[in-house]
Amino acid sequence: MKIVVIGGTGLIGSKLVNKLAGEGHEAVAASPRTGVDAVTGEGLAEVLEDASVVVDVSNSPSFERAAALEFFESSTGNLMAAEAAAGVGHHVALSVVGAERMPDNGYFAAKIAQERLIEKSGIPYSLVHATQFFEFVRAIAGASTVDGEVHIAPVLFRPIAGDDVAAAVGRVATGTPLNGRIEIAGPEQYRMDEFFRNALAGLGDPREVVRDVHARYFGSELSERSLVPGDDAVLGRTTYQDWAVAQ
Repeated sequence: MKIVVIGGTGLIGSKLVNKLAGEGHEAVAASPRTGVDAVTGEGLAEVLEDASVVVDVSNSPSFERAAALEFFESSTGNLMAAEAAAGVGHHVALSVVGAERMPDNGYFAAKIAQERLIEKSGIPYSLVHATQFFEFVRAIAGASTVDGEVHIAPVLFRPIAGDDVAAAVGRVATGTPLNGRIEIAGPEQYRMDEFFRNALAGLGDPREVVRDVHARYFGSELSERSLVPGDDAVLGRTTYQDWAVAQ
């Protein structure tokens, strides 16, 4: 089966392409680096020829509201039109657990706009909502740093390894379209401030992690369950400790 992975040269995309190829599928990495640009439409018709499934794990280069919205609306609009013309039978998109709970967050609002375009396209689809990746620990800490201190809210947090994300997306991509969503998360749940205190210490990062109930997460103040999935989430196998040891 030919499966085209939009964003296939990135963190999750490259893992997914390798996984699908190892299972015997014709997995094609599509990104500007391979001559395919979903934002402009360049190369889409050619790469989608004879494709059965398209998986979109691409990401906006900016978290700013207008830029993220422009990226996701343009890329998704072009993708859905090209997939309809090519007769693609399944569109899979990677999104974020809790995006619908934080409408004041510009990036999450853009992801919801992306999902709405997919749902209205008429193409069978599956949405995979993932929690935060272990690989983003430094980036989240950096965005949460104020005057040299990392301000983190003491809310529930259940991050997941990138390899487990790719495995879950791969299973969805090779299965029957859900015409709905699933949530995926890591095997262990923490208090977010405690997780970052331990994770940064393990990385040798000397910054103090401050427990701050009003700390903002990329512009949004968090409630207890803003970032964690429901009880029926699919859980990965890799613990943070095991992941960190392997790095």
